[in-house]
Amino acid sequence: MRLASPLVLLSIPPVIALYLVLDHMRSGKRSFIRFSNNTVIGGIKPTLRSRLSAKVRHLRLLAIILVLAAGSRPQTILEETHIYVEGIDIVLAVDTSTSMRAMDFEINKRRVDRLEVVKKVVDSFVQRRPNDRIGLVAFAGLAYTVCPLTLDHNWLEENLDRVQIGMMKDGTAIGSAISAALNRLKDTKTKQKIVILLTDGRNNAGTISPMVAAEAAKALGVRVYTIGAGTRGMAPYPVEDRFGNTVLRPMEVEIDEELLGEIADVTGGKYYRATDTESLERIYDEIDKLEKTPIEETGFNIFKELFPYLLVPALALFLAEIILSDTLFRRLP
Repeated sequence: MRLASPLVLLSIPPVIALYLVLDHMRSGKRSFIRFSNNTVIGGIKPTLRSRLSAKVRHLRLLAIILVLAAGSRPQTILEETHIYVEGIDIVLAVDTSTSMRAMDFEINKRRVDRLEVVKKVVDSFVQRRPNDRIGLVAFAGLAYTVCPLTLDHNWLEENLDRVQIGMMKDGTAIGSAISAALNRLKDTKTKQKIVILLTDGRNNAGTISPMVAAEAAKALGVRVYTIGAGTRGMAPYPVEDRFGNTVLRPMEVEIDEELLGEIADVTGGKYYRATDTESLERIYDEIDKLEKTPIEETGFNIFKELFPYLLVPALALFLAEIILSDTLFRRLP
């Protein structure tokens, strides 16, 4: 049972208070018939009829309360549809090599490094997937798990904020990153598992071949989406001049798009190239749409309205109050 409009019930206490105030004012009025003294009527005790006559008007208050309760629309469920949600297990593999310091991306027309933009876009992606377990792997010359698969996305985002460039040996170990992600996914029972790997360079570190890792992902039924981050051509990179000032110098962008494309093809995923903030946001939006969480129809779809069971007694009380006031409990004006 439920109430479709429960806020209507909030009006009942003010109505009762107003009624009591008006009733007190009414009962305090002077009698229409005056006596010189109470010698004649002083010994007369009130009869049951007179006592009920003073209370019959309260039937109207009960009727009003029932009408307001009916306005809250009590309902009972006739047919129930079961809620079924099966989330997707997702591991985000993010490059934290020193090349991610390149400032070829912008946020609000302000130049920022690639990692800062990635954090912003990934945070938005995570918020749109409340039913999925998501983990995080950071990699450079090595790869390590920053956050295991979790539904506690606030904790995930806190760990993402702590990821910094230069936290480990420099380099780009793409094979190791995929392998670390697979270690988190291999024993889970979820049917859909994906890895979203973002890098801005070429594989030049680690002991695991990227294609061997891709074949392992295929065997485990894990799709790998790969993203190459960086403008085409030259990118501004912060360096210190001889006076200790930070200046931007052009640096060539080297992304092994062929390798990233092969990894995606082997595993049934897709390769993307992000050259600016807007394109990176579109990429994560597209992946979000491609990897939808299976959800059956949710909620309760057929209800029986119960308000007539309150309106009928309310009408009966109104009529009873009117009839009794004008007949059995009629009072002199």
